[in-house]
Amino acid sequence: MSDPTQGIHVDRTGALPPPTGRPVVPEPQTYPGWVAPGTSAAPPDATTPLAAPSQQAASQLAPSQLGWPAQAGQTAYPTAPQAVPSTSGSNGSGSSHRAPRQRRSGVPLVAALVAGLIGGLAGGVLAQTLDADRGAENRTSAPVSGDLPDPVPVAAAPDGSIPALSRAVLPSVALISIGPGGSTGQGSGFVIREDGYLLTNHHVVEASSTGEDITVTLPGQDPLPAEVVGSDAAYDIAVLKVERTDLVPLPFADPGAVEVGQTVVAVGAPLGLDSTVTAGIVSAIDRPVVAGDAQDRSYINAIQTDAAINPGNSGGPLLDLAGNVVGVNSAIAQLPSSSLSPSGSIGLGFAIPAEQAERTATQLIESGTSQHPVMGVHIDLTYTGEGARVLPEGTPDVDPVIPGGPAEAAGVRPGDLIVSVDGTRIRDSQHLLVVLRSYAIGETVEMVLRDEDGRERTVSITLAGSGE
Repeated sequence: MSDPTQGIHVDRTGALPPPTGRPVVPEPQTYPGWVAPGTSAAPPDATTPLAAPSQQAASQLAPSQLGWPAQAGQTAYPTAPQAVPSTSGSNGSGSSHRAPRQRRSGVPLVAALVAGLIGGLAGGVLAQTLDADRGAENRTSAPVSGDLPDPVPVAAAPDGSIPALSRAVLPSVALISIGPGGSTGQGSGFVIREDGYLLTNHHVVEASSTGEDITVTLPGQDPLPAEVVGSDAAYDIAVLKVERTDLVPLPFADPGAVEVGQTVVAVGAPLGLDSTVTAGIVSAIDRPVVAGDAQDRSYINAIQTDAAINPGNSGGPLLDLAGNVVGVNSAIAQLPSSSLSPSGSIGLGFAIPAEQAERTATQLIESGTSQHPVMGVHIDLTYTGEGARVLPEGTPDVDPVIPGGPAEAAGVRPGDLIVSVDGTRIRDSQHLLVVLRSYAIGETVEMVLRDEDGRERTVSITLAGSGE
C-alpha cells in the first residue's frame, strides 16, 4: 500500500463541487513528492517533469499559445491557447488542480453543524441534571452570600488586529452564486470599485458562459444580479458588475509589499459559509502553480499561505492586517483521497498576487479583454533538461524566433537555452511561462541564454503584448 503522505495534489478553491479535469500541483522539481491527479500516490522519479503538458501530442508550442499571432502552415501544432506553456506571457511551472466548486451542500452542512451543536448542549445539560439529582439527597441547601460580580467589559479590538480587520473588510466580501440558489456552484469575490465592480476567479464564473445566472450577495444585503465584464482563464481572474454605486472597495497592497512570515487573513465563503475569516502567515512567495486543463489553464506565480482555504474560498481576498489585498485565493493542495487523508485545507493554499490581479482586472474593465506579456519565441517541448529551449533552426512550418518580435530584437537565436530571467533560474517551459506572466507588458527583463555550444550571454528583452 502506498504511503498517503507521498502524494499531494492541488485543487482550485472555487465554487462547490469540483469541476472535472482540473489538476493543479505546484512545481514538481520543487515538490518531488507531489503527483498530478490521475497518477499513483507514489512519488515520481526526481527527473519526472510533472509540469510537462500531458495533453499535447505536438512537440512544439503553437504561436497562439505563446500569445503570438499564429502563422500560416502551423496546423500541425496544438492551437488551444492554454494547452501548452508559452513564452508569450503564460507563466507556468508545476501542475496542480483547481479548487473544487461547491454545490448547495452548504445548507445541509450548516444544518448538520447546528444539529450537532444542539445535541451536544442538550447532552451536557442532561448529564448535569442527573448528577445534581444523584447528589441532592446527600446535600443540604445553604444560602448564597454576596452579590454576583459585575461583568467585565470587553475591550475594543485595537487597530491592526484580526477582529478590527474583519469588521472593516467583511462588508466588501461577497458570496458568488452560479445558477438558481447557487445550484451550479458558489465561490467568493470582493468589491474593487464603488460603482459596482467586483473581482473573483475565472473558474468561479465560467459556468455563466453557458447561460447560468450569477448573483452577488454582500453581508446583510439582498442578492444582486451580476454580469461578467470580462474574464481571463490564463490569469484565473474575472470581473463582475452589479447595479450599485455605493459599495466599499478593498485597496490593493503596493507591489512587492508581501513578505514571507507576515500575518495574512483569508476571507470568503468556504463550503458556502459566507463571511468566514481565517488567519495564517505567508509561507512562501513566487511559488509556480499551473492550474486547469488544456482548454482552461492558468499560470500563477503564487503566494503560498497556511491560512485555512477550502472549496468556495476561490475569488476571495487574502489580506494583510492593514486591510490591503495582497492576493486572490485560487488553489489549495490536498492529499490524494483516502479514508485516512483530510479532504479540506492542509495548510497549503495559493493566491494570485495582488499586482497581477489588479493589472488584469483593470484591463478587463477598460476593454473586456486582457493581454499577456510575450517575448516572441517558440519553445521546444521535447527538451527535458533544466531550462526552456527555443526551437532549433530548420523546424518545419514555424519560426523559432518570431520575426520582428522582442526576442529577435534582443538577439535571441534558434536553439538558445533560456537559463534564467532576472536571476530566477528557469526549471522548464511552464516555469518560464509562470515567470513571464508575472511581469507587465512593456517591462524589460534580463535573460541569461546558453547557445548550442554551451556559451552563455545575457540579453535584455522588453516584453510585448500578446495582441501586438
